[in-house]
Amino acid sequence: MLHELRVENLLLIERAELCLQPGLNVITGETGAGKTVLASALDLLLGGRARQGLVRPGAEEAYVEGVFALPDELRTELADRLPPDAEELVVARRVNAEGRSRAYLGGRSCAAGELRDVTTRLVSFYGQHEHRRLTLAAAQLELLDAACGPEHLAARTAVGRRHASVRALAASLDGLRERAGARDREIDLLNFELAEIEEADPSEAEEAELTTRRDRLRHVEALRSAALLAAEAFSPDEGPGVAGLLAQGAGGLDGIGGVDPELDGLAERWRALAIEGTDLAAELRGYGEGLEHEPGALEAIEERLAAWDRLKRKHGGTLVAVLDHAERCRDRREELDGAEVALEAATAELRSEEEALEQEALALRAARLEAAPGLAAAVRERLAALAMETAVFEIAVEPREATGPTGADAVEFRIAANPGVPAGPLREIASGGELSRVMLALLGVANDGSQATLVFDEIDAGIGGQTARAVGEQLRELADGRQLLCITHLPQIASLGARHFSIAKDVSVEPARTTVQTLEKREVVGELVRMLGAGEDDVAARRHAKKLLEAA
Repeated sequence: MLHELRVENLLLIERAELCLQPGLNVITGETGAGKTVLASALDLLLGGRARQGLVRPGAEEAYVEGVFALPDELRTELADRLPPDAEELVVARRVNAEGRSRAYLGGRSCAAGELRDVTTRLVSFYGQHEHRRLTLAAAQLELLDAACGPEHLAARTAVGRRHASVRALAASLDGLRERAGARDREIDLLNFELAEIEEADPSEAEEAELTTRRDRLRHVEALRSAALLAAEAFSPDEGPGVAGLLAQGAGGLDGIGGVDPELDGLAERWRALAIEGTDLAAELRGYGEGLEHEPGALEAIEERLAAWDRLKRKHGGTLVAVLDHAERCRDRREELDGAEVALEAATAELRSEEEALEQEALALRAARLEAAPGLAAAVRERLAALAMETAVFEIAVEPREATGPTGADAVEFRIAANPGVPAGPLREIASGGELSRVMLALLGVANDGSQATLVFDEIDAGIGGQTARAVGEQLRELADGRQLLCITHLPQIASLGARHFSIAKDVSVEPARTTVQTLEKREVVGELVRMLGAGEDDVAARRHAKKLLEAA
């Protein structure tokens, strides 16, 4: 329950303090006097968005404060903010001229969102256009889901999460599919380059060997000629040659052997030179005679080395770079092959999530179909008390083609205000007054058992006469055992209030100033006379006002 509401420098209100009580509290005043300022004050306490223009001209900031009875469930939750013996919870908002605000919870600063989380459990606010919102399919779905209970609402939240997951998976899958064509082209290129490298089969060791063989084959005749010529010079077919000369020298040295050890050493070296020369000449002859021209061998080697040179130009300049590139190609191909697996896995995961979403949506539908008749019957019962005894009210639940974040159902409220007329969509059939009554009936059903303070900002739009009285009776019944705050322009409703606040605007000062006054019993009569459109000295209007109060 809201015990006190304090407002300072908010729009036209310089200072106002409302001490509320249980039951029906009514707020009245001339059109334009500033009744909606109090609605704005409550909206700020409920975490609503602050904006420029809320601060009264000439003031530095606006301030709104509410003092609530502290429910047991919040006492534990807010234990770190409140003293152990706290019985009340004070919440507040400050708004400066630029629209920046600060929120306070239990005397401590907090975020507006944190304030909203707490106060929306203490107050349910229904603005003056709430009945118009009732014509929206989304609002009708919300009301039916609320009637299904907290477990259903939790299941609907889960469906919302599942739907978001499905959308995210679908977007990811679309991205994978868009990249599939480019991936296929890349795989083709990788396969081509790898096939080219693997066919060439490059090797650093083989490159060195082939280079040597190529140089030998390019100069085979010159090599043979040089080797045989050197061998011939050492040991010619005719004449002594180098071998003969060495033999002659060895014979002379052998003839004087054993005389001088120093010469004996030199003679030994001479004989070794002769032996080495003979072996060298034999090897040169064997080398020269072994060199043969291999038809096509040079061309084959040149072709293989040329193929490797092309690869080196394309992939880094060396065979090491070519081999590294081949390894990178294999790794990338494996990665892209993994992407194909990922695509299949993503497709399977999306299918699984979609199936789960459909099952959860079907569960929501079952709950809605079960709850709809009960809610419709409860609304019809309340409409009967609101001068719509013969009204037909139905709730249709029909499947939609696509599943959304709230399921796969379209909910439509249908009404027939007069007997014998088929029920049609509420948005097309109901008048403004009928919408207000349907709204009140729905809110009465929706808030059965709730202890939150209810705030109605001109929910009585479009009605009058006996219907207005019936609406007032419903409001008072709804306020039984709880607190209800109603901003109204109807005397039939205002006369039923347990406490009456009157708002008046004084234009004799600049800027204009709105004041809020708590009316005593005798003052209520005068306010009702004003609401009846009569002057203060109108005896008939005063008698009517008194009868309204007596009937209350």
